[in-house]
Amino acid sequence: MVVRLTEDKVRTEADAVLGLSALDGKDGARSGTGQITTFNQLGFQGVQDKPDGWYLPSNRNDVALVLEAKASTIPLGRPQAEELLKNIRIVNEQYHKTVGLLYNGDDLRVFKNLEEVEAPAALQAVGYYLGLFNENGIDKDHIYELTARINNCLHFEFGIKNLYHRMIFTACALVAKRYDAHFVADGKVDYSEFHQVILSTINKEMLRDKRQNFKLNLLGDVFAEIKMNLNVNSEDEKEQAHVRELIKQFIEWVTEISDCINSDAWRGEDVMGIFFNEFNRYKTKSEAGQVFTPEHITDFMYRILEVNKDDRILDATCGSGGFLVKAMANMIREAGGVRTEKAREIKDGQLFGIEYDREIYALACANMLIHKDGKTNLEQMDTREETACAWIRRIAGGVWEKDEAGRYVYRSGGVTKVMMNPPYENKYGCMTIVENVMDNVPPNTLCGFILPDKKLEKTGKAQKQRILKHHRLLKVIKLPEDLFFGIGVTTSIFVFKAGVPQNDEEFFTCWMKDDGLVTVKNKGRHDVHGRWPEIEDTWVNTVKKQSGDSTCKWESPKKHLSYQMPVKPFEITEEDFRRTAMDYLMFQQGIDAKEFDESVLAGVYAGEVSDDGENVTISIPKDDKR
Repeated sequence: MVVRLTEDKVRTEADAVLGLSALDGKDGARSGTGQITTFNQLGFQGVQDKPDGWYLPSNRNDVALVLEAKASTIPLGRPQAEELLKNIRIVNEQYHKTVGLLYNGDDLRVFKNLEEVEAPAALQAVGYYLGLFNENGIDKDHIYELTARINNCLHFEFGIKNLYHRMIFTACALVAKRYDAHFVADGKVDYSEFHQVILSTINKEMLRDKRQNFKLNLLGDVFAEIKMNLNVNSEDEKEQAHVRELIKQFIEWVTEISDCINSDAWRGEDVMGIFFNEFNRYKTKSEAGQVFTPEHITDFMYRILEVNKDDRILDATCGSGGFLVKAMANMIREAGGVRTEKAREIKDGQLFGIEYDREIYALACANMLIHKDGKTNLEQMDTREETACAWIRRIAGGVWEKDEAGRYVYRSGGVTKVMMNPPYENKYGCMTIVENVMDNVPPNTLCGFILPDKKLEKTGKAQKQRILKHHRLLKVIKLPEDLFFGIGVTTSIFVFKAGVPQNDEEFFTCWMKDDGLVTVKNKGRHDVHGRWPEIEDTWVNTVKKQSGDSTCKWESPKKHLSYQMPVKPFEITEEDFRRTAMDYLMFQQGIDAKEFDESVLAGVYAGEVSDDGENVTISIPKDDKR
């Protein structure tokens, strides 16, 4: 049954969602809905027009909002839009940034000043619309500068030598700041106070989540375990003054980073990836080998798997959470922004991660906590083990039941996309992880894995046959050979469809030779020339169409399970032919080619050289035995 809403009911419904009446008087704002309030009464002298809803902040540099409501039987055409635009012009007399909403209970049109913009079809809370004017991304270069200062301070001043401990120390401070920890950068805070503020904030804000997932208290535990060489409890006043100054600087730097990543300008930039690139400068041998997926590749994987805001994402070797954070950011942007109801759904129930290493798991928790999301869907487990497989089936994998043979059979729900960069070494069970994931997600789930180029081909025969019996390799995209600079491994993205046998079907392959990035000292590889967006669009289109580049080709799984580098065509020059013919003639006459070359060279050195202007002549004495 279709419910017809009057204009009054539409206005009331809009107020309930937008929250305009509740904001009246907050921070000096005038906000509300109604039928009889004129613009004149709202401070626009002499204007008798009546808006249906309004939000007018005390600071006229902030964003204002005006609502035009219509009965649900009235279409939102040009005449109705003109009414709204008239009101926007009125508000623009005092506010340079105004959002206009035209709403009839079913349909919605949104305007930024006088320009219509795309927005979620469903009406959102007012905060979402006030954020539409925040368009700039965060300043990654500035975050790198701040991170470098923090790294040097923690490494040289505090004496925290462990790479992951420096990352965890900084990440926990960011988490505390995100949850409104009272940091005072006045040079009077000693280390014990600073340490306690972080721990108490984490414990307080995570109390509810610990009931759901008790493992999250690991973050606080790891932070409390961090060791440093600096004597932060010294009784010497000069040393204490030095510690207080260090803490003051650290708080200032962390606050700046926090302001960047917690703003509406955040677009999913992987802050943990930035930390890793910078903190990696002082790594020890025992810390070598950990590979963090470059941010532009996480975004590329998201696009080639055609992830959308309704997908449920799994990364069963999530590391610091780079894939999950990028997926969350892109999905939320598609949903209309961080203030939408859909954004909450994405954070609460569409992101799933597993990490085995205790300290890296703590980093993943911190990374998700920094953005107030997804933390309860992270587990510290070993994806090689049945416990993790059961979790994937139960929590992330939907409804599974055992059949008569005792095999788990998928019924409904669950993960829809997998994005992973598992550890490559055999000792970590790389292909066991890959197989376990595909065996326990629903059939037809698209799974993207970053693996060494020949990893699948070098897998044991029995396991390889087992994987292809139950899952289909669709695509292999070879990545630039210098992607993981300094690691010494070349990689490809392997895209599978889980639960569908290969049946000897060919798979598509291509080679992205260049991503446009260059290596910047102490900062890793960066798109300093701005080439990546165009390159990414080209390759996303190539992978989607499965054509469009000279490297594109199809391979039979009977012959290969990787991208095959092109074989250079056979060529022979005239010089090569003459040399080969001479070698053959000398062979027929029993002359050793190597000895002959040495003899001729020695004769040249012993001979006389003359130049008559046209020719250069080398004369070797007749009695020379060579």
